[in-house]
Amino acid sequence: MTTLWRDGWYRFAKHTPSPNFGPRPANASIDLVVVHSISLPPGQYGGTEIEALFTNTLDWDAHPYFQHIRGAEVSAHFVIRRDGALLQFVSCDDRAWHAGRSSYQGRDNCNDFSIGIELEGLEGHTFEAPQYETLSSLCAAIAQHYQLHHIAGHEHVAPDRKQDPGTGFDWQLLQQSLGWSAKSFPAKD
Repeated sequence: MTTLWRDGWYRFAKHTPSPNFGPRPANASIDLVVVHSISLPPGQYGGTEIEALFTNTLDWDAHPYFQHIRGAEVSAHFVIRRDGALLQFVSCDDRAWHAGRSSYQGRDNCNDFSIGIELEGLEGHTFEAPQYETLSSLCAAIAQHYQLHHIAGHEHVAPDRKQDPGTGFDWQLLQQSLGWSAKSFPAKD
């Protein structure tokens, strides 16, 4: 039987290694998934710009919006495309640079203990059924390998700075798909 994980890399993801990562603190308990949304340029889907951003190869002059993020060195562990395709940029055993200044349930620096998953889309807009299917199966696989206890949005871990994935994300659908308790998800407003 082939294992689903090898050194933090998920078997069913296209591996596109990013240089934007670092070691987790000693004895870090990886128990949180942070859901994000991204599209580059904003509102445009299907291009290679997200991969280019996460691998530090984005042509900053290719679109006026890129000047606003020029020089950013960021990454997430995973990106889920609109069609459900899954890409992995950083081993889940390592610390990806996705949440920035953040806190969840009294713990600061969420990058230390979380896995970041970007959904291709705009904050506040809806996401596609194949994205939820991939996200659900990925979260289930993460929970089998790591001590996953919580799933939150970027908006929940950095509410003063971020609003993604936003109001268009269906938390109830994800919870029902996984069959997990409501206490694993952000409190409803």
